[in-house]
Amino acid sequence: MSAVASASAIVADTASGFHHLKIAGYSSLKGLPNGHRLSSCPFTVGGHHWRIDYYPNGDRQESAGYVFVFLVLDENMIDGVKAQFEFGFWPKKRGLFFRKRTKSGLRLRYLFSQSTPSWGYGEFMKWEALDRSEHLKDDSFTIRCDIVVLNKVCIQGRAKKAAPKFVSVPPSDLNKHLGSLLVSEKGADVLFEVGGETFAAHRCMLAARSLVFSAELFGSMKEGDINDLVRIDDMEAQVFKALLCFVYTGSLPEMKEEDDEEAMYHHLLVTADKYNMERLKLICEEKLCKYIDVGTVVNILALAEPHHCHGLKSAWFDFLSSPTNLRTAMASDGFEHLAITCPSVVKDLIAMCSAT
Repeated sequence: MSAVASASAIVADTASGFHHLKIAGYSSLKGLPNGHRLSSCPFTVGGHHWRIDYYPNGDRQESAGYVFVFLVLDENMIDGVKAQFEFGFWPKKRGLFFRKRTKSGLRLRYLFSQSTPSWGYGEFMKWEALDRSEHLKDDSFTIRCDIVVLNKVCIQGRAKKAAPKFVSVPPSDLNKHLGSLLVSEKGADVLFEVGGETFAAHRCMLAARSLVFSAELFGSMKEGDINDLVRIDDMEAQVFKALLCFVYTGSLPEMKEEDDEEAMYHHLLVTADKYNMERLKLICEEKLCKYIDVGTVVNILALAEPHHCHGLKSAWFDFLSSPTNLRTAMASDGFEHLAITCPSVVKDLIAMCSAT
């Protein structure tokens, strides 16, 4: 007789995420008038749209000389959204995060609604303190906002007749084995010299993943001698290492805390375009969409236009659809150069402004 199995669970449905907002040109932004607000590009956590509002000189007269940051629910919700959040500098050092808790130590819950769409930190940090902070480098710093969206508690249950199971098939671990092959260098038949480091690889793997590699490795070097050395001069070693990881496993290595994720995705996108690896290019393009803000918007378009990143370019236009963001971007040092090198983009931007 087959057994009848049943189970139930009380589940607190939550969703979490984070957003990095880079503030570049900090000293120049301090010259903006009191109450002037700058906004990040919209991002999604828990199925809801959010943005970060940044006040470089306080939001009212008595708070001049302070940096303010607020998390804003960027949509109309009749019932509102309950969430927990915290702000901090990134990379995180010595636990310096700004959060509010109850007397018992629990994190506070906030209701974001039509009447109260934003919560945050007035007087996040005084100019004098930020000027001396180790987080301020090259006149820029990055703020990280972690969000946990608290959805409704639900009761899940099921009762079904368990079907007999005689064989358990494990998930594919091909990527694990190919990753081990890369690390062991067993059977490697080509060497690359990149950024002063040497990497061993397998021609057939590279050729199977990239038509460009196929033409290079099975064109002028057909013999497959391990002594063949391919020098790549226009790439950093860590970028090529990440590229090899993707070639063998289909995924990128985990970033370390000290890594500059934005710069890495920038270089990897250029590399993916060079070697005609469309999926890697789209992964980097998607990641970079999350880094669009007033400090990066010009540089990101300068990347998107020559490499034909249509999604990244669309995100750029969406960010500049805000008049405040557009004015700030046009006042930056790089915008004039962008207008000279990419005149078609400026025409598209003018057309967008005329339509709105």
